[in-house]
Amino acid sequence: MAEHWFISGANRGIGHGLATLLAARGDDVGASVRSEEARERLQHDVARHRARFSIFVFDQRDEAGIRAAARELTGPLDVLVCNAGAYGPRTQSTLDMDFPGALDLFDINTLGPLRLVQAFLPLMLRADNPRIALMSSGLGSMATEGSTNIAYRAAKAALNKIAQGLAHDLKREKVTVVALNPGWVRTDMGGENADLSVEESAVGLIETIDALTLADSGRFLDYRGRDVPW
Repeated sequence: MAEHWFISGANRGIGHGLATLLAARGDDVGASVRSEEARERLQHDVARHRARFSIFVFDQRDEAGIRAAARELTGPLDVLVCNAGAYGPRTQSTLDMDFPGALDLFDINTLGPLRLVQAFLPLMLRADNPRIALMSSGLGSMATEGSTNIAYRAAKAALNKIAQGLAHDLKREKVTVVALNPGWVRTDMGGENADLSVEESAVGLIETIDALTLADSGRFLDYRGRDVPW
């Protein structure tokens, strides 16, 4: 049975891969991009599919824009994938930090997904099996050593904590919340030497989200559905 998904950050990379695969299999899809040009490109890419596809233009930092999109979207909403994100400032080490850039990164990668959840939650409460997936990273795991791009790592670790908190607060509403690690993917962010193609990661992520139940809420999973250390 077709479901209704919303994917943020669908203009490129993993978000684009998720949105196009879901449209191809016939799901109803809502997606966000950051510009009118990106909207036109995505609309072109999904035009050959018969799925109902709605595209909204907003930035993760724009609470008013996010809430306006939620008001326009027709529910119920089965799945919300908070995927949009950034890698942060060029200078982000523990010994030399672009502090304004790091704060902006947290606004996008950590608080942005929470803005989405709060805006779209009323639509999800009308679904039979609502699932929220927050796109994290293996670099956000406390078990992953290293300090390169520390602001990005810290923002994803903070997002993981938000995922845990949402899972706790929404369990009584029967909303499943997980953090997802898409793997090292060949995107603009991941680079050409990454292990996975966008399609490989997106296919695995969709299969993992499809299989989620309330018993999975509060888990940190990779694109194959395997647990990742917090």
